[in-house]
Amino acid sequence: MTATTAAAPPPGFREALAFEWTKFTSLRSTLWTTVSTALVTMAGAVFVGVTGSLQPDDTVLGGSLTLSVVALMTAGVVGALAVCGEYSSGTITTTLTAVPRRGRVLAAKTALVSATLYAVGLASCTVAYLLGDAVLDGSHPQGEPLPALFGIAAVFALVGALGVAIGTYVRHPAGAVVAVIAVLLLPSLFGPLFGDLRRWIAGATPTAALEKLTQTSDASPETVGSLGAWPSLALVAGYTAVALAGAAIVLRRRDA
Repeated sequence: MTATTAAAPPPGFREALAFEWTKFTSLRSTLWTTVSTALVTMAGAVFVGVTGSLQPDDTVLGGSLTLSVVALMTAGVVGALAVCGEYSSGTITTTLTAVPRRGRVLAAKTALVSATLYAVGLASCTVAYLLGDAVLDGSHPQGEPLPALFGIAAVFALVGALGVAIGTYVRHPAGAVVAVIAVLLLPSLFGPLFGDLRRWIAGATPTAALEKLTQTSDASPETVGSLGAWPSLALVAGYTAVALAGAAIVLRRRDA
């Protein structure tokens, strides 16, 4: 009689998530970029308060989160580096060997990055608002921090997921970082060239959704569109999901 050994089942989602956590915490570039995402937001609140540079018609929430757009860019970079770091180090081959179902790898990586950035975004933006409330004078309206802060954290999570998708497409760290920044900034920079279409082009970006949620005075309908803050967030979630679906197809069809 010949003994047969049953093939071991492929790792499940929880195991894949544990693998991703180990890689995420062992990669210095992602760790330091994540820390920078939190520190930039809080530093911006202190800077605005110390310099007294808050606009007369701005809210405390909007002024406290002045540098949240910069932090949003670093959040996208975190997502891109979570993928590209594996390609540059060659560990992607080991990852796909350990977890053969590539869609599961991408799902676990996206879930980890999004959850981490949601927590970081919520904590840092809340602290930034409290700092701004403490150092800014009381002549400015407070704004409505709740439930806006939860939406702002969701923007950070979505941009991180978008960074994962871009990193999967590009694979090269430098190229992915440039692509993330371009996606976030170019529509706002080149929107005025499209005349009346400016508010549609610039208003569909994650930065526009962020500015609406922070209730900054810069978020005028002419620059970020007339769509409300929460519908803008839903729009960002929609095309991020499409980008991730495309990334899953690319990952399955392309060699590691």
